[in-house]
Parts: sequence; C-alpha cells; structure tokens
Amino acid sequence: MTKITNKETKSSSDMVVKNDFTATCITDSLAEKLNLIKTKGTIRKLQYENGLYDFSSNDYLGFARSSALKKKISNELKIHPLHLLGATGSRLLSGNTKFAEQLEKEIAAIHHAENGLIFNSGYTANLALFYSVPQKNDTIIYDELIHASVIDGARLSLAKRFKFRHNDLEDLEKKIKLSTGHCYVAVESVYSMDGDLADLLHIARLCRDYGARLIVDEAHAFGVYGTGLVDVLHIQHAVFARVVTFGKALGLHGAIILGTELLRDYLINFARPFIYSTAAPFTQLLPIKIAYRHLLSHPGEQLKLQHKLSLLKAHMPPQEQLRSSMNPSAIQCVFLDGNSAVMQFSTELQKRGFDVRAIRSPTVPEGRERLRICIHTHNSDEEILALCDHFHQLSKNSHAK
Repeated sequence: MTKITNKETKSSSDMVVKNDFTATCITDSLAEKLNLIKTKGTIRKLQYENGLYDFSSNDYLGFARSSALKKKISNELKIHPLHLLGATGSRLLSGNTKFAEQLEKEIAAIHHAENGLIFNSGYTANLALFYSVPQKNDTIIYDELIHASVIDGARLSLAKRFKFRHNDLEDLEKKIKLSTGHCYVAVESVYSMDGDLADLLHIARLCRDYGARLIVDEAHAFGVYGTGLVDVLHIQHAVFARVVTFGKALGLHGAIILGTELLRDYLINFARPFIYSTAAPFTQLLPIKIAYRHLLSHPGEQLKLQHKLSLLKAHMPPQEQLRSSMNPSAIQCVFLDGNSAVMQFSTELQKRGFDVRAIRSPTVPEGRERLRICIHTHNSDEEILALCDHFHQLSKNSHAK
C-alpha cells in the first residue's frame, strides 16, 4: 500500500482551496454580468407557450400548425416504417443518405440553383458559409442590420470585415472600393427585425460592376414572396449563394445553402459546422420535402397573407399618434423610445391577449427599440382589427400621460 505523506496531503488541500477560489471568482463574474443587464432592463428569459393570439412567431403561413400538412407528413412517414430515429452520425461518417442528396437536388431545382447543402439551422448555415469561404486578405461587407449569424461567421473568418449603412448603396459602393481579394457582400432579402426589403436589383448590379460576390439570406422572404425574392426577381445568376431556412414560413427546422456544385463540394470539405455536426435525421428531412410540395401547391396562402397585412396597415393609428412601419413584408414595427417603453406596451398587449414582443437594445440599436408584429394567415380578421383597436387605445393613453 502506498503511503500518503503530509506534504502530499497539504498539496491536495491547497489545490481544493485554489479550485474553490477559482470557482467563486467565475461565479461572481457571471453574476456580475447578469446583474448589469438586469439593471439596464435587457435581461432575457425563456417563456412558455402562452395561449395568446400569435403576433410574434415566424410561422407566417401557419404551416407549423397546419392539420392538413401534419396529416400529409404522418401518412408519408407510415410508408417508411424502417427509418431510423436519428442520423447516427455526421454526413461524412454514417449520417448521409440517398434521400438527403436527392432532396437537396430537388430543392435546388425549385430555386433554379445547381445544387444545395442542407444544414441543421439557418444559424449554422450562415456560420459555415462566412467562416469557411472568405479567405485571408478577402473582404466581407455586410449590411449593418444583417443577422447575428452572418456577423458571427464573419468574425470567425480571416477575411477583413466592413459594414455598410442599412440599404445605403452609396455607402456599400464606398466599402467595395476599399475591399481586397475576393469581395463578398451579405444582405437579407427581408430584414428580420425591421421587416423592410433589400434593394436586391441594384445591389446585384453593383456587385456585378465591381466583381463582388453577392450572398442573400432569404429566411424571411421564402414562402412570403414565392420561393424567395431572388426567384421572384429572376436574379439567380447574379447571386453567389443563398441561405433558405425551413423554420419560418415552412414551419419546420433546418436550412439549405444554394449555389454551384463547386460551392457545395467546397462546403462539404471545409465547413466545420457541417463536417462536425450530426446530420439531420430522416424524420426531419421528409417533412421538408412534403412542406415544399404543400407550399408550391397552395399559392393562395401568400395572397391570404397579403390581405391580412393590408388589413393591419389600414387600421393602425396614424403616424402622428404612433410611429410605425409600413413594410410590404409580414414583419411590421411600432417604434417607441427606450427599452422600458416597449416592455410596458408589450406587457399591456399580452394582458389583453395579444402576443406582441418587445425588441430591445442591444438586439436593435439604441433609440430603435420597437414592438415587432408578425402577421400570419392564421390570424383572423377579428384578431387583427382588435389588435389595431388596442394600439389606438394605448397610443391615446400614452399621449395623455
């Protein structure tokens, strides 16, 4: 039996004390950061389903709750009783299937692209694309309101980064002139927090004139505008890559990067979020296939959504009473001054049965805090009119104070 000396016992005791001290310092540091955002009123908390009228989700066409779509998916799954519950590994190990590759080709054909590569989410798709494709001495230029996933991917890249003023083509051109190497320009076709549209035609022309590669995130345009604004405008040839997500209008989960065969092969070999992630299982892929078919066979849903949107815009308080957006997309905004104001309005609307969320700084720039209103096909006309009526009441009360 090995004898433990007093020296060894003391050393072990010192290590325990040191570890306890380190753990306490880390805990204090985390608590301090949380307390700081609590003081600022910007702390985030998870919320359960609340049973309120939905004016906050990205389920624009109601596919996530569609009984018809659920039935189609359920019936189709019964035809494949031997499917595995999980993918069992990454696509480069045991997780690839013929079905996945055929689905990618089918989706790419719908969008008039050469091919595509499916990712587990829009976030990981953007992370992979911007991390792996631009190289050292290349340049990434993105709209200042671009989604956080693009910014995070660009930060991981060795390329230089510039942001340009939102939808400002003159500023974009200035930044392109400062670029080195291959230049990649990133925009959202519909901006997720503001709901306005990118000027894709002029941006594509500018990129063509300077030899820049345009990347378009179609997350909030897909399904709302056909199969995306790039397809609606017929500028597929002018776009280097597109990210189309399945978690908004399609009501599911996952995303695809669309581009050339060369881009797909490159991502398979160099995109770490793809290489080292467990693949999407069959039970996730099959619903994507069915939902695409459902989308293409129900173009009336998009017209229905436009009717709901027109109804909201026609009955909202005038601008002199309440500053609001008049976007053509399914995302509308009511702008208020400060985090406390948007939180107060949001809380009051939720008390009245309407799930309208406050978007606070730093998610949006300070001074641009807003209530984000998402319109869906499943919102009844009565719900929309009642929401507008509450905005009238709240805006009058606000002015009275």
